[in-house]
Amino acid sequence: MGLKPGIASVVAAPPFWRDPPEAVLARLGSSRAGLGSIDAASRLARDGRNELGTAARSSVLRGLLRKLANPLIAILLVAAAVAGATGDAASFAIIVTVVIVSTALDMVQEHRAEATAAALKRSIALHANVLRDGVAAERPASEIVAGDVVLLSAGDLVPADGVVLAVNAAQVDEALLTGEPYPVEKQVALVPDATAPGDASNALFHGTSLIAGTATMLVVATGARTRFGAIAASLGGAEPPTAFERGIHQLGLLIARLTLFLVLFVLVAHLALGRPPLQSFLFAIALAVGLTPELLPMIVTVSLARGAQRMAARKVIVKRLSAIHDLGQMDILCTDKTGTLTEASITLVGHPGIDGADDERVVELAAVNAAFETGLKSPLDAALLRHATPERIAGWRKLDECPFDFERRRVSVLAEQAGARIEIVKGAPETLLALCTHAQDPSGALVPLDAVLRTRLAAMQRDQATQGLRALGVAWKPAPGQERIAARDEAGLVFLGYCLFVDPPKASAAAAIARLEATRIRIKVISGDAAAVVEHLVAALAVPFAGVLTGEEIADLSDTALAARVASVDVFARVSPDQKTRIVRALKAAGHTVGFLGDGINDAPAIRAADVGLSVDGATDVAREAADMILLAPDLDVLADGVAEGRRTYANILKYIRMGTSSNFGNMLTMALASLVLPFLPLTAVQILLNNLIYDCSQIGIPFDRADDVDLARPHGWDMPGLLRFTAIMGPLSSIFDVATFALLLWVYRVDVPTFRAAWFLESMATQILVVFVIRTRRAAWRSRPQAALVATALAGLGLAVMLPFVVGAAALGFAPPSAAECGALAALVLGYLAVAEMLKPLAVRDAVARQAG
Repeated sequence: MGLKPGIASVVAAPPFWRDPPEAVLARLGSSRAGLGSIDAASRLARDGRNELGTAARSSVLRGLLRKLANPLIAILLVAAAVAGATGDAASFAIIVTVVIVSTALDMVQEHRAEATAAALKRSIALHANVLRDGVAAERPASEIVAGDVVLLSAGDLVPADGVVLAVNAAQVDEALLTGEPYPVEKQVALVPDATAPGDASNALFHGTSLIAGTATMLVVATGARTRFGAIAASLGGAEPPTAFERGIHQLGLLIARLTLFLVLFVLVAHLALGRPPLQSFLFAIALAVGLTPELLPMIVTVSLARGAQRMAARKVIVKRLSAIHDLGQMDILCTDKTGTLTEASITLVGHPGIDGADDERVVELAAVNAAFETGLKSPLDAALLRHATPERIAGWRKLDECPFDFERRRVSVLAEQAGARIEIVKGAPETLLALCTHAQDPSGALVPLDAVLRTRLAAMQRDQATQGLRALGVAWKPAPGQERIAARDEAGLVFLGYCLFVDPPKASAAAAIARLEATRIRIKVISGDAAAVVEHLVAALAVPFAGVLTGEEIADLSDTALAARVASVDVFARVSPDQKTRIVRALKAAGHTVGFLGDGINDAPAIRAADVGLSVDGATDVAREAADMILLAPDLDVLADGVAEGRRTYANILKYIRMGTSSNFGNMLTMALASLVLPFLPLTAVQILLNNLIYDCSQIGIPFDRADDVDLARPHGWDMPGLLRFTAIMGPLSSIFDVATFALLLWVYRVDVPTFRAAWFLESMATQILVVFVIRTRRAAWRSRPQAALVATALAGLGLAVMLPFVVGAAALGFAPPSAAECGALAALVLGYLAVAEMLKPLAVRDAVARQAG
């Protein structure tokens, strides 16, 4: 087993795993009791936090250089240089102002968004069980230093690179590092000839995860000095784009192509008509700026960051910002039942022996097993320990254990009482019965476990399951003289009985499911419990669910056959971890946007495979790390709130896009075409840049706006045909009113060129800015109240635009103030445009709504 191709050269470093643990301890100045607090603090100050370098936020200088490298900004800087060199001071000043203001606005808003995302991630940062001053305590994983001793159990992520000091049946998933899908068993013994990390069975590496057993690790390297840190640095931290990011990119390419075509056409046409080259160049550049939604990345980032803040207030922490859009697009939610559909308040309600009557020996051995288990703890163990008296466990001594794993589905403990050693096994009844050859009756006598008794015990379990009771089988066997046990020893067992548990339905679950279903999200329950248990819960919730598919049935289905079945099935029972992943992939292959909510080690692969990975605050490290979002409360109502915020965020992003494809695009298109037939430019390059700067600033309140109920009522995705339809209707409408403005100014009022430019500047700004109040809602504009921030920024931008032609110095900008009559006529045109836009709006958005509704 080795590293993925190309990785070995990245992580060439001394193989620390070839030295004995005591030698590594001495070299690091540590001990098996861990570091002292003062020593650890000094090492943290010296070596830095245990974080990957790629996670650091971009520096201000790097951000500035990235913005200036934008082709649009680079063209503007060239235009400014040309204007300055030719003595056009006004153009030079305006262009430089546009660059400074737009770049500063973009950087400030993105910096705030990054700070918001970083703060939210810190609130759910991973912790590790670290020995400090000889005492084990939970500490942030970022504070771990070389020399620390870390205690790991099943479900934990390995927080750094290190050597194994002690181990108990530890199995580690190293697929992230090696690419191998199978777990690796760890040991203390050295592997002298191990040269690659994948062969070092006595070493643990950052980013891998413990899926079974326990381990004690001495930390050797942290942060970017780990193997995973080196790999991450070599890859630059790049992640494949999400569906949302691909949609934004495709939209940007479409606008860029249209802009390039129009600008080149105008430039060539102007030169062919004998227009001044410099004036034609600056006009074409200004058109490019006016047509390009350069604030779209900022609007998207700020909208997502605001959405993340609002979702945090509703107890949903976002780890990946673009997942907010994916959550709004989600149309299927796969969830386990524990904690979401049930109260997660598991109680032991019975412990029958093979005769069906409660047997105290059953619960005693089960509690001893639970007390001594050091691997993956479950709520069932906690319920057993609450029931058992301390005196009953006090006489037992643990010798060894074989921890739980999801393949065996059981845990074994070697324990001794009064000199008698036995192996105690508890786990899934069906797998445990298969290992038993005898059973023990209430009198203590052993009886053969024949076919008749097996059938009776299986029927007893089915009857319990139909009552909604979850069963654990309990078995044992004598182990005289044994010091160690392994999975191979789990044979020839004596079946003792069942422990029965109940987890009552959550009172709010039915209403939360109904709320999600009302927003067109279908719920599918995926559980490791028996089908009868899950069906009993579904019936108790009185929620309509269709069809049941068990893990045994799934195992017999090909991926194609499974994809055909999953759409019509809502309950999946007794499924294994890999089957959960298969279900998610089958749903995705059918065209659904799938969310998966889970909290265990066995859920992590499915969480990672889903479009939206969801976990809860109390989940295992592996599940939380795989998730895109963390629910601070394991409640579907919380998730429903998050879905609403995701759809609200998308709605606000779409508002800016529609703004750019309606009046703004129409105005720029009209101006480009009019410049070919008018004997003068409708607006100079400086005036176009002013128009664009004021328009952009007026839209920064969009991320704070409200969304209509209809926008929250169904899943949504990128609807390019719908967007093109909207543009085809609303863009020409803007151009029609622009032409009407030209005709009014030239043929009715016969204004001069400076007055024409001032008047058309006012009409253009008014239609571009005010139409946001029309297209921000599917309802009648006067029936949907915009958020105060949007009102403030829009009206402030409009107020500034209206003032410009009337201020001292307007002549320097090429403006002359229009008369009162002319202003009145312009106001009438603007009102007429808004009224017609309101009338055509239902036609422009109708098909998109119909497609999403279907």
